[in-house]
Amino acid sequence: MRQWMVAAKKADFYAIAEKFHVDPVVARIIRNREVIGEKNIRIYLGGNLSDLSDPHQMKDMDRLVEILAQKIRKQAHIRIIGDYDVDGVTSSHLFLTALRRVGAKVDVVIPHRIQDGYGLSLHLLQQAKEDGVDTILTCDNGIAAIDEIAWAKAQKMTVLVTDHHAVPFEEHEGRRTEKKSLADAVVNPHQQDCRYPYKELCGAGVAWNVIRVLYENYDMDKREAEDLLDFVAMATVCDVMSLTGENRILVKEGLKRIRHTKNIGLQALMQACNVQPENISAYHFGYVLGPCVNATGRLDTARHALRLFETGQETEAEEIARDLVDLNQERKELTLQGVEMAKKLCEEGGYENDPVLVLFLPDVHESIAGLIAGRIREMYNRPVFVLTRGEEGVKGSGRSTENYSMYENMCGCAELFTKFGGHPMAAGLSLPEENVEKFRRKINENCPLTVEEVCPDIHIDMAMPVGYASTELVHQFALLEPFGKDNPSPLFADRNLSISRMWVIGKNRNVLRMSVLSEYGQPVPVIFFGDVETLFAYFTEKFGQKEVENALHGRKNRILFSMVYTAKIDFYQGNENLQLEMKYYR
Repeated sequence: MRQWMVAAKKADFYAIAEKFHVDPVVARIIRNREVIGEKNIRIYLGGNLSDLSDPHQMKDMDRLVEILAQKIRKQAHIRIIGDYDVDGVTSSHLFLTALRRVGAKVDVVIPHRIQDGYGLSLHLLQQAKEDGVDTILTCDNGIAAIDEIAWAKAQKMTVLVTDHHAVPFEEHEGRRTEKKSLADAVVNPHQQDCRYPYKELCGAGVAWNVIRVLYENYDMDKREAEDLLDFVAMATVCDVMSLTGENRILVKEGLKRIRHTKNIGLQALMQACNVQPENISAYHFGYVLGPCVNATGRLDTARHALRLFETGQETEAEEIARDLVDLNQERKELTLQGVEMAKKLCEEGGYENDPVLVLFLPDVHESIAGLIAGRIREMYNRPVFVLTRGEEGVKGSGRSTENYSMYENMCGCAELFTKFGGHPMAAGLSLPEENVEKFRRKINENCPLTVEEVCPDIHIDMAMPVGYASTELVHQFALLEPFGKDNPSPLFADRNLSISRMWVIGKNRNVLRMSVLSEYGQPVPVIFFGDVETLFAYFTEKFGQKEVENALHGRKNRILFSMVYTAKIDFYQGNENLQLEMKYYR
């Protein structure tokens, strides 16, 4: 059972409200996000690019850019090796755009998920050697490719790594030591001796900082780098990075630019997804545009998505964008099938005492394992690994809860994997099939948390009567955007609510509308997108079938409940109306 936890952080909310001209509710939410002090509040509410840290602080930054500049002068063959997700594709596009701009001899390879696997594989390096490549530049990968880079260096190749994933380490007698890479330069803010203060950048964020310094070396207008921020913003949201500090600035600035983007591919993708540029938000990155880019890497090749961003032809861009939308629809259908298989396994496979779910679904396409893991995590509120049978053994993806560091706990099972990597909230792995059950057993034996403890609490910003919510207050919530990881939409709670009427809507009858009465009798419109049948069963158990029927017919009833909700504005026929969305109930 998930606990409802109302934040109890202290501050002079009325003083903050007066200073920054916001409602005290907004001031309280700002404090709940751990934004403390006038300078930090100012940056949170109105930070801009001048508030970003100096990229020269990143370890190996100047060295990497100096090597790149030397290679460009010599017209050495540089090959970018990216990844097949949104972060990897956008990082590859950023580097390709920037290096061409300064006259480099450069090409790019996006690994094929099935044929090449993740990241800097030996196969890709061997191919680069055969192609006469002098320098490898990675983006969104490379930090874990210790052996592969050692091979490349033995072949006299130059290797430059830009990445944001966890640095692999060895543990001996309780001491951790980072594994040493033989790369000529490694730019990754997670390195222990990297002085860059903000550690939560995605791969595209790291690549963009390299480009800032590269353009600076070529005395180029900094606005040229800033024009690339629409891609950085998309990658940051789609890679589920923390929307705090610098990432909030990058996403806000990127959203401004995508509304007027000159990239024909982005324009075509927004049109194919029926997204109006002037209305685009972080939500559209994460749930509309991003999944279409990801779908190519899952079911086909992410090189199509890169081609979309590279093309200068409107007709080609429109055709690729339509293909991406179609692929994403296919991906959705496959994911739904896989989720049903995973649910059945959870219910029948004796997993109720496992704090970490390790689900082996041999017939599921390996490309959607992570999506299924994410859905199952939401349903069961536990860290989840979904494993599938690949061409060379078992492959899998994991999605975690906020209080369980997935990558760190996987390090305790390292001997079972042929390959693994990731960060606290997500990870990927390969292992022999005979190790699947060993992995399930060991990851659970080593789990420091119980089933109840891995289940995340529901963090509520404040108890707020539904009657206090207003369109004026909701408009102020825009100051807190973009919403996402570590900066969620404000959540409120109220109790002793009754229902004057409720009714089911939607093509699949899976949306519930209610007219809810506050403790003081104020009527408020509420919408619920959760499991309507489960809610009805819960109310029936508590109050009886007759009371539920009365509520459905707008008759007086005895239903009394509490809810956690968000407050939004519903636009209908040009009018703005307050609407509360129920997230949880009891």
